[in-house]
Order: sequence, then structure tokens, then C-alpha cells
Amino acid sequence: MYDENNIFAKIIRGEIPCDKVYEDGDVSFFKDINPIAKVHVLGIPKSQCVDFSDFISKNTPTTISEFFRKTNLVIKKLGITKDGYKVISNSGTNGGQEVPHFHIHILGGEKVNLSI
Repeated sequence: MYDENNIFAKIIRGEIPCDKVYEDGDVSFFKDINPIAKVHVLGIPKSQCVDFSDFISKNTPTTISEFFRKTNLVIKKLGITKDGYKVISNSGTNGGQEVPHFHIHILGGEKVNLSI
């Protein structure tokens, strides 16, 4: 069940400030407040979805595609395309998800030593 008081829902509503990298009516990308790499940006859809599976099941193919197209736009804007980056989504307790709102982490700007 979606928690309307999670930190990302509050960011979407403008109740909590963030350092935005890109935003439109459907998505928001902003700098992580506890970065683990030189570049650490979070990307969230503005729809109420708990995790990746929920995002996929609740949204149209066009909405899903647009989220990832905009992710690529942000990666280009960050200037990390050439040297490389990681895109990570944690899902559920075993996946290490801390905020119950689907989101991705874009990590780059240096060698990111997270092995999967």
C-alpha cells in the first residue's frame, strides 16, 4: 500500500525542498542528500507507486517509456554518458529499498564500486 507521507511524496507536493536537476509534470530528478558518488541523482515518477513492479503494473507503456527516456535525458545533462554510470532501483526490504516510492539512483562522475 502506498504511503502518501513518504519523503518523495512530500517532495512531489513541494513540502520538502530538494536540489532539482530536472522536473516536469510527470517526473522529478534531484540530487541525493547522502550521495555515494560524485554524481548521485534520484529519479521519481510523480505517480503513486511503491516499487518497480508497482510502477510497471499501474502505468501505461507510454508512461513507463517516457520515464526512462527522461532518465536518459538527465544522464546526458549530467555529462556522465561517455565515462559511464549506474542506474539502480532497490525494491522491497530484501532489495534495500528505504523509501516506499519507486525511484532510481543515477550514479557516476567516478568509478562506482558497487558490484552486483
